Amino acid sequence: MPSYLHRGATFTGPVTYVGDGDSLCVAVGLSPHDWVEVRVADFYAPELHAPGGAQAKAALERIAMGKTATCVAGKRSYDRVVARCTIGGVSIGERMRRAGVIEGGNGH
Repeated sequence: MPSYLHRGATFTGPVTYVGDGDSLCVAVGLSPHDWVEVRVADFYAPELHAPGGAQAKAALERIAMGKTATCVAGKRSYDRVVARCTIGGVSIGERMRRAGVIEGGNGH
């Protein structure tokens, strides 16, 4: 992970990939090597294979895919950065709750 993604760093770009209901990639450059893997800090989706997991992923795809996200990096979690991301000034976690997605994951 690039060193510029330290805690408190802000990065912006289009959402290019959704892995599950609380993880996605933000493109900060033109190459897939410039995608930042993000664990959404303010929403805990069910695991993909658990009840509600596939629905949470589908909701995150509708909410975020192709849209510009502005994220503030927090801690690292494995090979991802935990970040609070907003789209149009509203956090992704809040957008997920507004869409009726039930939280149920284990956190991070």
